[in-house]
Amino acid sequence: MGFPGTWMTESESMVYRVVPKCACSTIGQIMFYSDHGRFFDGDIHDSTAGLHKWAQAASQAPIEANVRAHRSFTFTCVRNPYTRILSSFFDKICGIQRNGKRYRGKLVPMLVQKYGIEVGSPDNGFEFDQIRSFRRFLLFARDTIRWNRPMDPDIHWSSMSGHIATMIANGGRYDHIFWTEKFDDGMQAVLDRAPTPHTVDLANIPRFNESEGHGPKRAHPVADYFDDLSMHLVYEIYKRDFVLFKYDFENPANKMPVGGIDLDEVHAKLGG
Repeated sequence: MGFPGTWMTESESMVYRVVPKCACSTIGQIMFYSDHGRFFDGDIHDSTAGLHKWAQAASQAPIEANVRAHRSFTFTCVRNPYTRILSSFFDKICGIQRNGKRYRGKLVPMLVQKYGIEVGSPDNGFEFDQIRSFRRFLLFARDTIRWNRPMDPDIHWSSMSGHIATMIANGGRYDHIFWTEKFDDGMQAVLDRAPTPHTVDLANIPRFNESEGHGPKRAHPVADYFDDLSMHLVYEIYKRDFVLFKYDFENPANKMPVGGIDLDEVHAKLGG
């Protein structure tokens, strides 16, 4: 299986397990900058040089050798499951992608037909009932994760635990897992431990939100999207994420963690 979703600086100063919708664009650009003293010109997900990625065949041997020997500081980043699934909905389901098309071609028309989801369009200013459509999307996301129907779960809404577990299952170990909601503190802890060729001043690093501006703005507070049923669905899908990464299931309005992440617990529970 190897180490899917793993990125490593060419200098091997740090290793990062990508978790979609958890500041991965910003983290990738920081890694690129820390080696080259400049940012990648474009979306870091499109880079094919300057940063080792498991998806690049030439990068697999150096990544595997490093991770198995645990030669570099290894980390990942997580996000509140409520805000992460909302972000996935607005970006991937409602938004227009970088190529000017809808995500995954026929996915959105299928959701409109099978689940009655509305997504609006640039022509009408993305006007639609966001809360109703999001709750129907949650049913779809649950169906993909629980029963792999009507399709396999997409990486943007499959659980963070599932992404993070692949490295552990194949012999890797994390030195640090931090929260998107406390990004500067968490990323600084990585930079303090990683011998980067170029110094990174986090205070002056822009946030690279590649999905911003391509779809509707969220029209309501986070908690308004989650009634009792949708909270139940979110917990059914993301129970391990709430437990391991210490987020508040009881209150969707509270995006902040309520405890510290126990790395030993994460490795024990995700290593089986």
